Amino acid sequence: MLTREDNDLLCRVEGDAPMGRLMRRHWMPACLSEEVADPDGAPVRARLFGEDLVVWRDTSGRLAVMDEHCPHRRASLVLGRNEECGLRCLYHGWKVDVEGNVLEMPSEPAASALKAKVKHKTYPSREAAGFVWTYMGPPEEIPEFEAPAFAPTPGTRASIVKVVVDANWAQVLEGAIDSAHSSSLHSTDMPPAKVDGAQATGTHWPRPSTDKAPRLVLDQTSFGFRYAAIRRPITNSATHDYVRISLFLAPSTVVIPPNNLYRLANVNVPMDDTHTMFHFIAFGDGDGVPSNAEWRAFCGATPGVDLDMNWRKRRTRENSFLQDRAAMKAGDFTGIRGIPMQDLSMWETMGPIADRSRERLGASDLAIVEFRRIMVEAVRAFDAGAPAIGTKERTIAYAKLRSFEGIVPRTTDWKTLGVAQEELAHVA
Repeated sequence: MLTREDNDLLCRVEGDAPMGRLMRRHWMPACLSEEVADPDGAPVRARLFGEDLVVWRDTSGRLAVMDEHCPHRRASLVLGRNEECGLRCLYHGWKVDVEGNVLEMPSEPAASALKAKVKHKTYPSREAAGFVWTYMGPPEEIPEFEAPAFAPTPGTRASIVKVVVDANWAQVLEGAIDSAHSSSLHSTDMPPAKVDGAQATGTHWPRPSTDKAPRLVLDQTSFGFRYAAIRRPITNSATHDYVRISLFLAPSTVVIPPNNLYRLANVNVPMDDTHTMFHFIAFGDGDGVPSNAEWRAFCGATPGVDLDMNWRKRRTRENSFLQDRAAMKAGDFTGIRGIPMQDLSMWETMGPIADRSRERLGASDLAIVEFRRIMVEAVRAFDAGAPAIGTKERTIAYAKLRSFEGIVPRTTDWKTLGVAQEELAHVA
């Protein structure tokens, strides 16, 4: 458990909160590329670290991530006209370009010198792996942009579920690194089966174990940690283990064990202290990677069906996440459709910021404890003047990072799985 002081230190990201300042030293997703695909298309609202932003693509295709509110009277630029390489506020017609320059002030006298004195707040942006990324830290500390772990090659396909979660970013991330819960919460969608490894079908992810109490082991690394959940397999249980290895990439990404068709990751973007933009990603280089539409349907997260057009789910705490009690009586464990929707129901019912001082943790919470320890120590060090975790000391490129799942002989050292031999020397 955490003290309330440490819980606030871990969770709060708004204003001058140390964790927010730490996370601003990293490139973070602002929105999906598909949301701003067209030049002169509709601007998109985004929210990171308690700041309201607008993301848009101008006539020539250049992207902008900037303060949502017009520099004049603070009306929303999300409602503005995107035209002729600028975003024009509806209120008085002020127009800004992607660099924050004010191009026109129709409401001011022609001789006014005000235009040259106003610069709108903008942030650097990049596109990769289906996202528009932005850097919101000090301009003098901007790091070189690096493609994420779920874009290891230029040809990697990535399909993305995006959902607003009414809960703090840390409890969302803790759900991703909690390997033990999948044997219960997702037991209907990830049923035990006599298979040689995790499989993917259009409706289920069968896997080769009935073991609900995995043995957990962890190794701290320069990027965060690698963490293995070791279970008894259904076959050859006397001589073999079923191993699932997840990776925590500080500050807010998890690479999840794959299946036979695609790999998995999630990225958790703090919108503010009590809301998170959750992204669940299926990626790979083969034909087995589902399309965006297929992936969202499988996860119960299709915009216009399961979500509104602002990525807010129709399953909420107020309607008990549309839980189907009849389906539960018929054998469905949760009565909630979609693996991420099952997770979201747990995260949100903990409260906007879970009170970790009241928890009772057990052996299955090894990764949770380590995540909290690492991040609380990292934010204290950062507040005292150290570099933000993951910005200076990391020794492995994101493109080389791999999760793992499979049945292996019990004599296998789990630390060697999913890691090329030449990379082992670099793991801290």
